[in-house]
Amino acid sequence: MVFGERLKELRATKNISQMELSKLTGISQSAIAKWELNKTEPTASAIILLAEFFNESSDYLLGLTD
Repeated sequence: MVFGERLKELRATKNISQMELSKLTGISQSAIAKWELNKTEPTASAIILLAEFFNESSDYLLGLTD
């Protein structure tokens, strides 16, 4: 799944840990870890929140666009 890879890449670009992203977005660190490992999929509201946080489109996060 592309989402986990993109999320990890965007987080690395901002140089923030999973815990920091959790504190900044209100999303649990365990959810972020599971998404990055492609163990679970995010909800639509989480995708929107992360897209806004990283100033990217949800399509980019989902791997529909480059």
